[in-house]
Amino acid sequence: MELKREIKRLKKELDVTILGHFYQRDDVFECADISGDSLELAKKSLQCGSKNILFCGVGFMGQSVKILDPSRRVFMPKIACCAMAKMIDKDQFEISIKALNDAGIESENIMPITYINSNADIKAEVAKLGGMVCTSSNATIIIQKALESGKKILFIPDRCLGQNLAIKMGKKSAVIGVDEDIASADIICYDGFCSVHQLFTPEDVEFFRDRYEDILVIAHPECDPSVTKLCDFVGSTSQIIKYVKELPLEQKVAVGTEFNLVKRLREKNTYVLSSTKPECPTMNETTLQDLYDVLVALKEGKPYNEIVLDDDTMKWAKIALERMLELS
Repeated sequence: MELKREIKRLKKELDVTILGHFYQRDDVFECADISGDSLELAKKSLQCGSKNILFCGVGFMGQSVKILDPSRRVFMPKIACCAMAKMIDKDQFEISIKALNDAGIESENIMPITYINSNADIKAEVAKLGGMVCTSSNATIIIQKALESGKKILFIPDRCLGQNLAIKMGKKSAVIGVDEDIASADIICYDGFCSVHQLFTPEDVEFFRDRYEDILVIAHPECDPSVTKLCDFVGSTSQIIKYVKELPLEQKVAVGTEFNLVKRLREKNTYVLSSTKPECPTMNETTLQDLYDVLVALKEGKPYNEIVLDDDTMKWAKIALERMLELS
């Protein structure tokens, strides 16, 4: 199609590499030079030689690329905001620390860990308290290392991922504002969540198990523990892709994660674990026209949607990311 040809021509002319997250709509995803989950894209961007990065995803992902390599100019066709990342800001982070303090846990005995699905200012605040970032694929390693400090883990912003990690590791979890006794928990979770992964229910799992004999059910750890405990496999985006692609084509599988990814996994015997289309609204904001428009603006010397962060935030957020990378 004409728009795709123009995008291809402009990105070559302007020395632009397009990064596309797995959850992007098909026509946008097909324009990506590099695809992956949020951390994969940030790391792979360091290896490409382009001076300009065009990131098709949500805001915190573009921020991660800029933080890890400030020399690159990073643009986004749409600076869509991840709903989960938007659930916590600096004020809410401070309130969470105070909640632990009020429960008798002193600040020096708190180890904050933030899921990569958070904005740069939160990553910076976490770093200042000695904490770091994790992803869904390396969270177990990061939490294990953090627990070695003997401190209480404050896990933000995703409650479900924190709870699933605690179950997996045989640790006790509690949710701020939900559970009264947070002081006795090993992993204390902020009450945030992914709006897409909250769509999946235990009833969905039961439906597929009743309908298809020997079906495998898999889910992302952002799903509620009531769902993940019923699954055959729980893993990050990249782990789900690997797991499904290694299955025989005749093996039926129901997948609990974002729709655009699921439909691209395999042509046959792959089902979305929901009666409702689990499509991320912010990931799907970016259109082909948006890609074209931002490239035209760059060519005309009128760029917009560039990721710009202040030096202090960049410094501390990079520390939080680098602590994670050193361990994983």
